[in-house]
Amino acid sequence: MRIAGITLSFGRADRTVLARWFWTIDRPLVVMLMVLIGAGAIAVAAASPAAALRLSGGALRLDPLYFLERQIIWIAVGVPVMLGISMMPRDFARRFAVGGFAFFLLLLMLVPIIGTETNGAQRWIPLPGFQFQPVEFLKPFFAIAMAWLFAQRFEDSGLPVIPAGGMVLALIVGLLVIQPDFGQAALVIAVWLVQAVLAGLPMLFVGIAILAVLGGLALAYQFEPHIRNRLDGFLHGEGDTYQVDRALDCFRSGGLFGAGPGEGTAKFRLPEAHTDYIFSVIGEEFGAIAAFALALLYLAIVLRVLLQLLDEEDPFTLIAATGLVAQFGGQALINMSVNLSLAPSKGMTLPFISHGGSSFIATAVAMGLLVALTRRNRHLQSSPYLKTGAAPA
Repeated sequence: MRIAGITLSFGRADRTVLARWFWTIDRPLVVMLMVLIGAGAIAVAAASPAAALRLSGGALRLDPLYFLERQIIWIAVGVPVMLGISMMPRDFARRFAVGGFAFFLLLLMLVPIIGTETNGAQRWIPLPGFQFQPVEFLKPFFAIAMAWLFAQRFEDSGLPVIPAGGMVLALIVGLLVIQPDFGQAALVIAVWLVQAVLAGLPMLFVGIAILAVLGGLALAYQFEPHIRNRLDGFLHGEGDTYQVDRALDCFRSGGLFGAGPGEGTAKFRLPEAHTDYIFSVIGEEFGAIAAFALALLYLAIVLRVLLQLLDEEDPFTLIAATGLVAQFGGQALINMSVNLSLAPSKGMTLPFISHGGSSFIATAVAMGLLVALTRRNRHLQSSPYLKTGAAPA
């Protein structure tokens, strides 16, 4: 393995920390994640001029590559974070995530008190020089905390872990609705349901939960003009459909093979070209084939993890890793569906592709935890001690 011009050679007999990490991680998964991060840098480079012009109010006062430069900083921070977390032993990763969940749940509770408002939503906590969304970091920790809670059911089936998890879910969803952030609330609910089913939640209760979500959506439609306008725009083409119309213009302009890097023009009329609608920029500059290939890459990552979990015997690992990859794939699906007008408009980033510090670092944390949880000691698994139950001398 060669990094920064230095060749690292890891033999299977090597017992150093790096060697053990290298031989136990899912290397194809890590490679796919790195490819996705590289694709994100290229996409942000394509979207940066349009975003810089829009942020400058029509007069280009910012460096056209301003957002690319910032993205490179986030990559330089996020990749070491992801790799560092992936080296954690499984038990330590669990404790780290449960502690992180408690911390960011507290910050989420503080958002209505100290949070800043942007575009009619109060979702960010300000810090010197930047601001961040607590929910972005809460999501991966939530998936692991729920997995830890649900796994207790396999030790004692009488424990009311699913009702307890439902109460935690209700608290988080309530805090997100206050902001309001219905998209993140829907994603958190979906991940929780997937994990609860793995923990033994009867399908009858899943159906009841889905009906409750639909009822909540109906109430939001009735009392939230913001939600009503977006649903009307999606279902009937009424109201403000400017964002989706401009996104579709990008795909029409790009065709199959794209206008070419830096040659797109429709992207300059696209709101949030570097974040929520970066998939449309990819469609214009690199074409529908490249956009489809990116979607396949997300699908390959999800399938890779799920296939690795087919022979997983530890309930915690199974539930936690499934929750993390469901969150990752679900967020990507929502973003791409919005860009293609297959879902109502929703401000949700494309993991590892969209520009943004909170989103990128939080996704790096999530994927680091996922790699840590899916590490395999193949020598130990093939040991006769696992079959006989005896301990090595």
